Amino acid sequence: MNPIVLIPARMAATRLPGKPLLPIGGLPMIVQVWHRAMEADVGPVLVATDDAGIAEAVVAAGGRAALTRADHPSGTDRIHEALEAVDPDGRHDVVVNLQGDMPTLDPGIVGAALGPLADPDVAMATLAAVIRREEERADPAVVKLVGTAVGERRLRALYFTRATAPWGEGPLHHHIGLYAFRRAALRRFVALPPSPLERRERLEQLRALEAGLRIDAAVVDTVPLGVDNPAELARARALLEAP
Repeated sequence: MNPIVLIPARMAATRLPGKPLLPIGGLPMIVQVWHRAMEADVGPVLVATDDAGIAEAVVAAGGRAALTRADHPSGTDRIHEALEAVDPDGRHDVVVNLQGDMPTLDPGIVGAALGPLADPDVAMATLAAVIRREEERADPAVVKLVGTAVGERRLRALYFTRATAPWGEGPLHHHIGLYAFRRAALRRFVALPPSPLERRERLEQLRALEAGLRIDAAVVDTVPLGVDNPAELARARALLEAP
């Protein structure tokens, strides 16, 4: 595999305006995420953004950025545009989509997402972790991956949901929104219209499952903090600014 890591970032967030450039640990959030991606050391890293200020912050830190259209419906569409612009010859056959609001990400889990792609039947790979906190079991903001074990610390995804699932005794798995696409799978994914279950659950990965694309997940031990509101921003600052 010859992976590339793409980080989508936009300024239009409503719950936390301007969040890619909000300071955490003395750096803009997007630069903190870029640092985590570089520390993962799985391939070159590129930030895909619709905002010149975000691009300038990344470049000033020593990174690479590509400007994209502002009207993309999702970060996946944004990284596809950037990928085709920077790698039109298709040298990179695997694309890691790393969300731009995970500044506390453990770099080690990025490489874990590539593991399932060693199986040629897997089109997309992602990450999951066992839910440990009782309140997260029923929290619709915590997306659950329902899967069947296909190896040690590896699940084949059968469904993703905001509900508490599966029912009964046993672990629940928190889905971590980091994806590794085969390039052909990414191309197919962005060409598909939003699917019925995707619209209902508001989870775009269901589009892939409904289209028959196989998604496997590596089970990891840490869940990165996604920063979507002021309280999560304060938590991220406390984690990254601690002495």
